[in-house]
Amino acid sequence: MKTAMKERYNEYLQKFKEATPQEIQNKMKNAIDELKSSDDGEGLKEGDKAPDFSLPDPNGNQVKLSNQLDLGPVILTFYRGGWCPYCNMELREYQQILDEIHNNGGELIAISPQTPDYSLSTAQKNELKFRVLSDVGNEVARKYQLVYPVPDYLADIYKEKGLDVDLHNGDESWELPVAATYVIDRDGTIIYEYTKADYKDRAEPSEVLEVLKKISK
Repeated sequence: MKTAMKERYNEYLQKFKEATPQEIQNKMKNAIDELKSSDDGEGLKEGDKAPDFSLPDPNGNQVKLSNQLDLGPVILTFYRGGWCPYCNMELREYQQILDEIHNNGGELIAISPQTPDYSLSTAQKNELKFRVLSDVGNEVARKYQLVYPVPDYLADIYKEKGLDVDLHNGDESWELPVAATYVIDRDGTIIYEYTKADYKDRAEPSEVLEVLKKISK
């Protein structure tokens, strides 16, 4: 099943460009370019061992990666937060193929630095039935080498747009994880990774599903 994520992204991006002053667009592009040229947020690669973790879901239940891997491979996706439209579109596309993920013996886990309350809001808003975990302080994202600081000029733009990232994350660090997706085999080895500095560039969920299918045979 091919999802329509790329098409939805392009439609949203076109509307964004039409409605957003060029000066702001330039600053947002500059922030992406700066991140690309830095050492921040490069992420773990195929063949690396996925660091184990235990994080709370919105109900306070701890979810441990190694326990889940005992049951089958895991698709692990890091997203910036429910305030990010691209994240919401991505999560909804994963929800569409959740049954196929389960039918192929896998599980899906999504992680953001949001507090549990905001993670709950994200799950409810997007009608998500998979695990949405809170990595407050980006402790797990840091182990996966995904964390980067939001430049002050970009933080100012977000604040002007009413995107209270610090409120969602429960701290004032203004650090975020690069949007990244991994497929982790049962032995903890990363067999697929997609990590891009540009938050608009993400793995196509249906292609991630195909990776899962190959190891479930």
